[in-house]
Amino acid sequence: MATTTQGTTGSATRRTAPTTTGGRAGATLEEAVERVLGEGTELRQAQRDALRGLTAHDTLLVARTGAGKTAVYAIATLLAARLTVVVSPLIALQRDQERALAEAGLRVASVSSARTAAQQREALEAAASGGLDVLLLGPEQLQRDVVRAALGDADVGLVVVDEAHCVAEWGHDFRPDYLLVGGVVQQLGAPRVLALTATASTHVRDEIVGRLGMRDARVLVHDADRPNIWLGARYVATQDERDAVVRDLVAEEPGAVVVYARTRAHCEQLAALIAEVRPASVYHAGLPAAERARVQDRFLGGEDQLVVATSAFGMGVDRPDVRLVVHAGAPATLDQYYQEVGRAGRDEEPARGVVVVRAEDHALSRYQRASGGPRPATLRRVLAALAEEPGDVAALVSRTGLGRRTVARAVGTLQHVAAVRDDGGRLRLVEGVVVRRVLADVQEAGERRARLETSRVELVRTYTDTTDCRRRLLLELLGEERRDTCERCDSCEAGTSLTVSRQRLRSGQQVEHREFGPGTVSVVEAERVTVLFEDRGYVTLDTQIALDSELLTLAAS
Repeated sequence: MATTTQGTTGSATRRTAPTTTGGRAGATLEEAVERVLGEGTELRQAQRDALRGLTAHDTLLVARTGAGKTAVYAIATLLAARLTVVVSPLIALQRDQERALAEAGLRVASVSSARTAAQQREALEAAASGGLDVLLLGPEQLQRDVVRAALGDADVGLVVVDEAHCVAEWGHDFRPDYLLVGGVVQQLGAPRVLALTATASTHVRDEIVGRLGMRDARVLVHDADRPNIWLGARYVATQDERDAVVRDLVAEEPGAVVVYARTRAHCEQLAALIAEVRPASVYHAGLPAAERARVQDRFLGGEDQLVVATSAFGMGVDRPDVRLVVHAGAPATLDQYYQEVGRAGRDEEPARGVVVVRAEDHALSRYQRASGGPRPATLRRVLAALAEEPGDVAALVSRTGLGRRTVARAVGTLQHVAAVRDDGGRLRLVEGVVVRRVLADVQEAGERRARLETSRVELVRTYTDTTDCRRRLLLELLGEERRDTCERCDSCEAGTSLTVSRQRLRSGQQVEHREFGPGTVSVVEAERVTVLFEDRGYVTLDTQIALDSELLTLAAS
């Protein structure tokens, strides 16, 4: 386990925590643990570390699926006896969380499009009056005046941001509405923030802390390893060969399988090919919502055993007995890959994660990751609307005629370049803003992002190309120092993995490059080191040459 602490500053005043909510006194730690986890159950290390200091620090907890992250905020809620607001990105996730919290005896409700207007009103009234322990909602709900008003009247002690990688544009499930959560937290009197995610590289973790405005922040990175999952990669020459290898892999596996493809069309084609050897369902964002729900429910319920999907088949997919996850083509990023391959073997039984790739697949990744961000015309419209009058996202949607997602993304971009600020729920221009200068800043940030994204694609190539231990490469990207081989990947089985000497660089170390400036060591291989630089992204260097020539030096502590 690696644990790091980061400090940030802020000026908002926190409210003093009362001792009761809804007339109930806060539980002791022992009482809360027994109530949530059951009699005789002890806290896991990740849970214990997160709870320790949560009342004094905002906390980002990175811990693998199955580490009991939901229990952390359930216990924290019982300890504080104040309302906890959970920002959760999917209705399916909210449903599962609501059920688990209710089983622990907490008073819980949710606000979403799956609830009637009357049910939503009842939940908000209960939250405002102290009749709830936990309120679950999506990030877009936080932009509604009625929701903000109810939370403003409530005694909010903790805001939990679940699947926190969604706040990071470097993450793999970016959601623009998450960019506005930090402003809402300030409007509520700056209660403590607990951000949760299963996987996040160093850069994603930094972005989560910054985007959410987390202060006095602890960043806790726990063991992300899933040693029961065997990891492998297969290179092929053509698309037909790639798809044939995927078909043969799933034919050999009698258990539950998830196959990931990069495009909707490829999902359909691959499912038709796989249907020659076993039944296959299809899941992607182009299908009607009812069909997607049906496919997911049948797979999670065990009625279907194989799904061919895009990355849209992601959060909320929690079937314990998946034995194989296959990627037909290079994944977009290694963060996303480890999140998706981690859907195998959640019952801790042996499972496999295999990526089947051809060289051209990396070019597709570069194309798909080359998002230019909001268009200048969009930014001008949002800036013009804010110049007329400050307002929230809903007001900007009405005034600009743009879609909600488009406005949310534009606002997030403008906040990123310090052109817009959130003033108690009302967005307003920063004094002295010049449109021409703002657009130039956005363009510069976009160019820097493009370089970083290109480097992330190359990091995927490093993973698929390596003959060294694949697990070590993945885990070091996530901030864990690993020197020994795993013996559970194709490189280890082939005898090509090497134990890294303890005299070499280590993951997380700060270094200085003669040309690229300061950087952070991300991945250490036997003969190569990959360093993350702010402007250049991930750069892979020959370790001996870089150190001996003093091209790369250790940063002064």
